[in-house]
Amino acid sequence: MPIKILKEFLDQNRVKYVILKHSPAYTAQEVAASAHVSGRAMAKVVMIELDGNLAMAVLLANRKVILQDLREVTGSDDVAFASEEMFRDRFPDCELGAMPPFGNLYGMEVFVALALVSNPEIAFNAGSHEEIMKLAYADFERLVKPYVVSFTT
Repeated sequence: MPIKILKEFLDQNRVKYVILKHSPAYTAQEVAASAHVSGRAMAKVVMIELDGNLAMAVLLANRKVILQDLREVTGSDDVAFASEEMFRDRFPDCELGAMPPFGNLYGMEVFVALALVSNPEIAFNAGSHEEIMKLAYADFERLVKPYVVSFTT
């Protein structure tokens, strides 16, 4: 079952979504393969630190974050990957590494890679390593209000 806070948020906003169960997988590319979802639709969350504040970078499963690009587009002086210790307690309802890209539900900014915007849908971990959720990208963007920027290879 997807995390309660996310499911309630989507239901309250009348968003249509699909939940897919799959065998346990831990990397975004493994999840996409296990759930039979295109790597062009599967998003992963990378936790980053911008001038001491936690934020989410959301990008395609087969891409990598370029910290220098994030530094430039955010105007932050100090940009780094966040350690698990920094964000572990921020997501008490999620398995570590399976956080959905809804930073707005956890009090943090969300930065989405430009490549995701052209997709009709987005798929992502739903709080566990055995379920993903798919929904229209337009609904995701409307609810999360992410900053859409270029920061991937």
